[in-house]
Amino acid sequence: MLQIVVPEKEYWNERTQQFVSTKEQTLCLEHSLVSISKWESKWHKAFIKTFNKNPTNEEIRYYVKCMTLTQNVDPNVYLSLTEENYREIFEYINDTMSASYINDGPGERNREVITSELIYYWMVQANIPFECQKWHLNRLLTLIRIYNVKNNPKKKKSTVELITEYKNANEERKKQWKTAG
Repeated sequence: MLQIVVPEKEYWNERTQQFVSTKEQTLCLEHSLVSISKWESKWHKAFIKTFNKNPTNEEIRYYVKCMTLTQNVDPNVYLSLTEENYREIFEYINDTMSASYINDGPGERNREVITSELIYYWMVQANIPFECQKWHLNRLLTLIRIYNVKNNPKKKKSTVELITEYKNANEERKKQWKTAG
């Protein structure tokens, strides 16, 4: 969970033609599958794909609202977020939240559009409890990737790889036993 302090601010609202004041507020934020689901239900597009490209300020601000766990937040507070607040939020969103490292190796990446429903499907397939939907998203995705790596059968070696492996083993035995073959 991330806690940020949004400072007190006064600004002019063009739409209402009035000055608006907000008090300092501490927000508790959680980047989770639950937050993404809320965001996708409003915007009707894939969160991960959108945020990896160029989201609008309105989309970003709404996602911060979706991340908010703090109760009774003045909606104007989201208009008072500072550059420093956004920097902290993006650092938090991009943090891996895990010590695990997965080497995917060479090969083609999955080009599938990832939505919250697809992530829920992966959770069901992996028997991951739904309490994990409140984890930091990157941590949940790491768990799903680990599950996939551990449960996929090992890739068969190619004929060339097998021949090379046998040849190296024979050379080692020749050296070990000091024979010509």
